[in-house]
Amino acid sequence: MKSAATAQQAEEPAETGAQQIRDAIREAIVERRLSPGTKLSESDVGNLFNVSRTLARAALQALSYEGLVNVEKNRGAFVAYPSPEEARQIFSARRLVEPGLLREAAARITPDDVRDLRELLLEEGRLMGERGQTARRAEIKASGDFHLMLAVISGNAIMQRFMEELVARSSLVIALYGQSTASSCGHSEHGEIISAIESTELDRACELMLHHIAHIEGDLDLRERKSLGLKEAFEL
Repeated sequence: MKSAATAQQAEEPAETGAQQIRDAIREAIVERRLSPGTKLSESDVGNLFNVSRTLARAALQALSYEGLVNVEKNRGAFVAYPSPEEARQIFSARRLVEPGLLREAAARITPDDVRDLRELLLEEGRLMGERGQTARRAEIKASGDFHLMLAVISGNAIMQRFMEELVARSSLVIALYGQSTASSCGHSEHGEIISAIESTELDRACELMLHHIAHIEGDLDLRERKSLGLKEAFEL
């Protein structure tokens, strides 16, 4: 009979494996390599990551708890397809959360942290000047990483995980409803936020963050559309 300690040791690698798969799929969603509606079968995920279907199922279930994957009975798992109302709620949550997170980060920020944020901005700016899908994906990731880095600097691990979910779900929304080909996060606005933090103008930094989130949401077309029948859809 296995001891409790042996059983726990067997569970830990499985949990770590499921988390690694979950993180990899989440990153693909953030970078918009996986589009809303993409099917994620347990067998395909298991083969891709060379793990059992049980482990693949655990990773997909974890992503469903985060709202990034929909698991449908008798159909399987799909990258989530957020509705316009869900999209509004995601950005409403960001407006509630990010100013407070920014204040926590500002209270703990070090010169090294500022340097890291500036380096991230330089990389983001460099990628904006490049063309091609690979550069575009990297730019999108760098843009989201700015928000995630502030969460890391805040020192609040719970909020860091929450921001990872919000950034990933925002990426889904932008992939569905974004109208422009410009960066989903204004590069210059990131720089202004850092400058305001450096000069300890926290009220201004929070105002800039709210403006920044409004700018991202403002680029979305969240109008409700009436679904047409087949014949209506092709009538001119």
